[in-house]
Order: sequence, then structure tokens, then C-alpha cells
Amino acid sequence: MTKIIWMTDPHFQNEGLIGDLNPRTRLKVAIDHMNTHHADADFMVLTGDLVGDDIDGDYALLATYLGQSTIPVYPLVGNNDDRTGFRAHLSLPDGTMDDFIQYSIDTGEAKFLCLDTHMIGSHTGQFCAARQAWLTDKLSSNEPTYIFMHHPPMDLNLPPQDTIKLQDGDAFLDIIREHGNVQHLFIGHVHRPTCGTINGIPFATLGALSFQAPAPRPAWDWDSFVPAHEAPHYGVLYVKNGNTTLQHTQFCAYDVGIES
Repeated sequence: MTKIIWMTDPHFQNEGLIGDLNPRTRLKVAIDHMNTHHADADFMVLTGDLVGDDIDGDYALLATYLGQSTIPVYPLVGNNDDRTGFRAHLSLPDGTMDDFIQYSIDTGEAKFLCLDTHMIGSHTGQFCAARQAWLTDKLSSNEPTYIFMHHPPMDLNLPPQDTIKLQDGDAFLDIIREHGNVQHLFIGHVHRPTCGTINGIPFATLGALSFQAPAPRPAWDWDSFVPAHEAPHYGVLYVKNGNTTLQHTQFCAYDVGIES
């Protein structure tokens, strides 16, 4: 069995607040909770939107916080990330693509692919021909494969978030459908838990370590966005003999990290 902790969207800042939220407090509490209750996990995956606007300062301090994890951490890029700053401060496994932060984790039981959907200067995602070719090659082994990514490749019936999904989603979905060995997609970005299937492949999104997006009703848009007063959580993922279980774990109360 492979046990994975899945976290997403810390929006870490080395100083200051996001509204009234201290993202340093939230990340520390999440890592402490993981270390206390899930030290037996094989690794943790962090699916993007790691930092704020101070690229070097944020990544440098983020690396210190992630260094407190007692299990290996595999980070991904999201729309708020910067590949140069990311590479300067965070460790990446051997075999990571030269131009993109895209790599494979092989456990013997299954293959876990961590994708780069970052598009410079945009909140939407991109999955270009080079990244598609890499994915095609990795799927050609026909091993059971699980994919972690930041941007969803499909609409989720979350109207505001659907405007900033993966631009090359249809091409991505064509690749994984053609190969037939992708068991599950794990997606960040939307700051809200959802689940379902696309072309018969299960997917899940996750609430953020930082702030949560409100439910789609009552309707809202980016101009009227106000974070929901909902507690953060992370995922505990078990993979065994082709079967998958995802547990959503609340690691603190909503008001932890909220500063008035």
C-alpha cells in the first residue's frame, strides 16, 4: 500500500496577511498535524500556488517550513508560482523535465505523475506539446498511473473557477483516455472539494491550506469574491492493489491563522 498526504494552495507569504489570514500559521499547523498523525505516509504532494508576490523571499522561507516535514515533499507549480524561484529554493527529484517542473514518482506499486500546468502571466493553465509528449511517453509503460496537477482540465460547474481552467484540457484528456491506465486525477487550484468522473476516469479537487472559495450558490464572480468561512483541510490518500481511498482531513478550526 502507498499512503500519500495531499495538500494544495498554501499561498505562502514570508510576511503579511491574505485579507485577515496568516498563511504561515496555516502551513505550520498543517505540517505539525501531518507529522503527528501521519508520519507513516510515504510522501506528501503539494499541488501548486505555493507562494505570493515576493518570489525569492516567499520560496526561501517556504523551503524552511517544508523542511519541518518528516516525510518527503513533492511540490508542483500553479498559476501563482515562478519556475526560476521554485528551482532556486525547492528540491526536485532526478528526471524532472529541464524546461518544466514535471516529474514521475515510482513506488513499485504504481506511478505518480506530477504535472506542470503553469502558464506565464495567466491564471489559466497550459499543457503544451512538450509537456504532452512527456506525458505520452510516461503513460506508454501501461503501469497503473495517478496524476497530480494544479489546473482542472474540465469544467467543474464552478462558474468562476471554470474560467481559469487548463486551456489545453481537451488534448490532455485525449491522451489519458487513449492510454487507459490513468486511475485517478488529483487537482488543486479551485480551493473547494469536488469529485466525479471525466471520460470514466475519477477525479478529485481539494480545499486549500489557505482560504476557501465559496460554494457556487449564491452566485459570485471574481469582483465579488469573499473567502468562505470554512476550515481548511488536506487529503489522506491510500492506494492499494488498484483501489483508491481519499479521506478529507480537517487539521484545524477555521479561526486558526485568522488575525483581526
